[in-house]
Amino acid sequence: MKTPLAVVRTNTSEQALQATKAVITGGIQAIEITFSVPQAEQVIATLKADCQDDPRVIIGAGTILDPQMASTAIAAGAEFIVSPCFDQGTADLCHLYQVPYLPGCMTINEIKQAMQAGSEVVKLFPANHFHSNFIKTVQAPLPQVAIMPTGGINLANLLEWKQAGALMVGIGGNLFQGVSEGNYELVSKTAQEYSKIWHQTL
Repeated sequence: MKTPLAVVRTNTSEQALQATKAVITGGIQAIEITFSVPQAEQVIATLKADCQDDPRVIIGAGTILDPQMASTAIAAGAEFIVSPCFDQGTADLCHLYQVPYLPGCMTINEIKQAMQAGSEVVKLFPANHFHSNFIKTVQAPLPQVAIMPTGGINLANLLEWKQAGALMVGIGGNLFQGVSEGNYELVSKTAQEYSKIWHQTL
């Protein structure tokens, strides 16, 4: 899955549903519903039902801190699990259910630990504390690692991260600036801009 990932973090479940539909309309089909969203598991279940006829759409859960949260998300239909940091119990649960686990990592040691636990993609978080050449530097000793920068990804630096070797990028607040005003057309337009830049031929 080489794509932008929309990180949905809203104040209400209804906002999350509307924002997700808006980014899908704009061309981003990989969605992370963070568990800071009220009734996040219900949002995931609703989106899974609404999008069941579109195989391009993949719905996962984020801000998962422990195995209990991961279990709830998986039961709701989450197709992948994202955490702000590595948690062995969560990794074990995801491995048991064959659900991809993308933990947040900041050091080579953390990345190695995540890979040993079965993670094929790790989240570089917070990415705005790093330069894009971090990916090339890490992939020198660990060429097999796939990295998803998250945090501070915007229209100005998106292509830089892709060119640096990012398999995916997680895009949060910069993608959803219209949500608080209920301007979901802006969200769709912004998603379209991200998608267009990401799919540019290098």
